[in-house]
Amino acid sequence: MIAIIKYNGGNVSSVRNALNRLGAESIITDDFELIKKADKVIFPGVGEASSTMKILKEKGLDQLIPTLKQPVLGICLGMQLMCKNNEEGNTIGMGIFDCNVRKFPPLDLVPHMGWNTVSDFKSSLFTEITEESDVYFVHSFYCELSENTTSICDYILPFSASLQKDNFYAMQFHPEKSGEIGSRLLQNFLKL
Repeated sequence: MIAIIKYNGGNVSSVRNALNRLGAESIITDDFELIKKADKVIFPGVGEASSTMKILKEKGLDQLIPTLKQPVLGICLGMQLMCKNNEEGNTIGMGIFDCNVRKFPPLDLVPHMGWNTVSDFKSSLFTEITEESDVYFVHSFYCELSENTTSICDYILPFSASLQKDNFYAMQFHPEKSGEIGSRLLQNFLKL
């Protein structure tokens, strides 16, 4: 069973639909016991960092998520909130990943929206995925490069397209909207 964390963040249904297409059973929940018992946990997100972190704190999910022992996947805002700090709303994150989240400088169109190339893979999540593959992004803030970076995208500047530390994995892009590549990434996560 896969637990998709419920916290009033956007994109939860899209993630569940993508898992359904892969034949994976999932539940959308904020119940601590169900989340702790799940085989895998997905923490998706679309929204604003400070208001989302406020909701996570009210539910105690900001304390629960970093203690999870099974594979956990953060997507988009979920990834950003797993980092130390976020310039959006001057938000303190969960600190799972040792990097900061910055606003893109206004040197090109922001938000970074649409298909872009990821490369420099350093995670088993990218098994059977070709370097320089295109995935779908929608974001105005980016995670800095760090020792946890497992793939890179270059838009205005190089940034972490994905991160990993121990049992925690994260993607800035949306695998549920990234076609066959995204489906393979989710399958690889399910196989962990």
